[in-house]
Amino acid sequence: MRSTLESWTRDFRHAARSLTRAPMFAGVAITTLALAIGANTAIFSVVEAVLLAPLPFPDAERLVFIGGTAPGTDMPEDLGVPDELYLEYATVPTLEDMGLYGTGSSTTRVEDRTEQLFATQATPSFFTTLGARPTVGRLPTDEDDGSVVVLSHWLWRDWFGSDPEVVGRSYEFAQQTRTVIGVLPPEFRFPDERTAFWVPIQIRAAEVTPGGFGANLVARMAPGTDRDGLVTQLQPLAPRVQERLGGPPSYARAMEQYRPIVMPLRERMVGDVSTALWILLGTVGIIFLIACTNVANLFMVRAESRRQDMAVRHALGAGRAGLVRIQMAEALLLAAAGGVAGGLLAWMGVPMLVRAAPDAVAGGFGSAPIPGLATAGLDMTTLLFTAGVSVLAACLFGFLPAIRSSGAGLLGSVREGGRGVVGRGAMTRDALVVVQTASALVLLVGSALLARSFSQLSSVDPGYDTEDIFTFQVAVRRDDLTDRASMSQFQYAFMDRLQALPAVESVGFITTLPLDEGAGSVAVTSRQIEASGAEPPRLRNAAAGGAYFETMGIELVQGRFFERVEEQQGIPNVIISQAAAELLFAGENPIDQQVRPSDNPDSPWFTVIGVVEDVRVDDFRQPLQPMVYLPGVSPSPAYVMKTARADRIAPEVRAVISEMIPESPMYRIFTMETLAANTMGSLSFTMLMLGIAASLATILGAIGLYGVLSYVVAQRTREIAVRMALGAERPSLRRMVVFQGGRVALVGVVVGVLVALGVTRFLSTLLFGVDPLDASTFVAMASVMLAVALLASYIPARRASAVDPVRSLRVK
Repeated sequence: MRSTLESWTRDFRHAARSLTRAPMFAGVAITTLALAIGANTAIFSVVEAVLLAPLPFPDAERLVFIGGTAPGTDMPEDLGVPDELYLEYATVPTLEDMGLYGTGSSTTRVEDRTEQLFATQATPSFFTTLGARPTVGRLPTDEDDGSVVVLSHWLWRDWFGSDPEVVGRSYEFAQQTRTVIGVLPPEFRFPDERTAFWVPIQIRAAEVTPGGFGANLVARMAPGTDRDGLVTQLQPLAPRVQERLGGPPSYARAMEQYRPIVMPLRERMVGDVSTALWILLGTVGIIFLIACTNVANLFMVRAESRRQDMAVRHALGAGRAGLVRIQMAEALLLAAAGGVAGGLLAWMGVPMLVRAAPDAVAGGFGSAPIPGLATAGLDMTTLLFTAGVSVLAACLFGFLPAIRSSGAGLLGSVREGGRGVVGRGAMTRDALVVVQTASALVLLVGSALLARSFSQLSSVDPGYDTEDIFTFQVAVRRDDLTDRASMSQFQYAFMDRLQALPAVESVGFITTLPLDEGAGSVAVTSRQIEASGAEPPRLRNAAAGGAYFETMGIELVQGRFFERVEEQQGIPNVIISQAAAELLFAGENPIDQQVRPSDNPDSPWFTVIGVVEDVRVDDFRQPLQPMVYLPGVSPSPAYVMKTARADRIAPEVRAVISEMIPESPMYRIFTMETLAANTMGSLSFTMLMLGIAASLATILGAIGLYGVLSYVVAQRTREIAVRMALGAERPSLRRMVVFQGGRVALVGVVVGVLVALGVTRFLSTLLFGVDPLDASTFVAMASVMLAVALLASYIPARRASAVDPVRSLRVK
């Protein structure tokens, strides 16, 4: 053991001296490894924080999210769980505990501070299901009603200075005075990190009215429970509940088709961003492979140039293991230096990566941050990963050259005096170039597909403008606004003040803004549909006012817009979109036709006064949605302002609010361009990262090919001189070298195309309007890769054709 340690110590010292005598080789190898290891460390730190670190709940692997959907109906894709079904689920024996919760924003007032905060309403069992333990005070019980509140740790710290005496005091939370009963620890951030406080709700069978959807359910499965088995147990319960309780027709149809959705809680919290993160981790893994092949080629060239030295050592008694150890010592030193440098790059890069990452979930109050992302950094797990990757790199790029240069034939190298090494290792070097070229092509194809998807998504017409539009919400609080007329009068006075601001063209409002809160849906019928007995369609709906349509650039197709008197008096008129008109009045003129909610026969009939173009409500990826717009009055609508100063007008709007409604908080402050960018966040983030990786891979691949050909040209100098002395022309020599590089690159391109055909299917969830096997993209990127390879081959080819045969033949 001691002798082995001494041998390794001696070899490391020798390796350090050897590398200092070859600074160019060492510098290139360390830089290449640092880039690859740094990229892998940075991405792994994010993956570890978001996808691998355990959730801060006891036995988190048994926690599941339960939702629902009703395929074949017009109901939203994610229905949630109605209260009555929650009570029915409570009878399922394989569920140990479960809690119902819903999220939203609400006004919070503490002394002289008023803000709109993100809040969660939850049953007391919500806390027991997640195993919550309060830092201060207690948690809600079945005896508590909505008059109490539990604070998040960050709200307790920022608003109350971490004062434990806050328990027992009362403040205004969610438009109601509530008493603080407890504070949760900092690691409890569910449903997400935005949550400021939790208000308890009670679900009692005697008080449930069937027909409501939208709440979420978190549950703890009993040990040994299978998720598929749980779905089987839950499946028949919805129709059974509907049969027992009845309910409106649309509710009955939804419950008949209801399908429970059960997924791990982490999967629900993380959302689609997990796909992007795994793709990025695989991407930097390819970069790592390319970097290792590059350094392996360098090592092979270095090993072949030192083959005589190894032969002498062997002749003097050094065994093969000793020769391998000498070269592996160099590889380990280079990998260690690359690992340290890569760790420093990751330390600097992770904060930038966190800032560039997309929001995971939109909805509620703003966009939810990716859970755990803020904790990403170089912790012990990440450092161990970096060390492991460094050792792996040393094995990948050092072991094969060490084995080859310490094998049979070393004594022949002594007799040859270093001659005859030209052809050795050629096949291995070519194989490494093929790996580099194929890997780079895979990344090029993936980044090109994402870039085309981004271009397609960017060119989608959402049905409204996104440029030069500023939007915000304000929760109006004034005692004199007691009815529709007074609220409408205030809203128009408020909009008049906003429109008087410099460079403001128009102002309007809507209750649910596209790309932010989306819009609710309701089953709508017409007199024709009622007469035919057909099932009424489910349409998205919102209330709009002011110059909303003009501000958003939503074109009027027929009829007219709302007038101020209609909004103030609540005259039952509506504006519908083109798709809604087709669904409700196929082939007929919709103007002056009448509609109403199908589930409310007591509702008055609304007269259609206008038809506008369809819009994309939730996401650019979704199709245009049929909409119904009512004349709106709301205490907290989303105001939209058309102005060239959309990105800097917020302070002036705040000043108007402070003057007219000083106690009302301004929140959800965006530009429509920001909201549009958020809808493409996951795609743009992955495209950017993959594009950077593809560029780096292409450069490394070209450098690898250039290095191999340069070495070959240097070793074949005498051969080239002889050819020229015998009459070979310089163009033919250039073609010979370029052909050699192009042939190897072509094999790499073919291999890369074959690999990409199987790999790009993993991008399908991120692609939009582009086939994962798009032939034009494959051909274009293969051509680019081949062109880069030929360019990398041309430089050594020029050097070969510039050989002076007389001078070269004089060299012995």
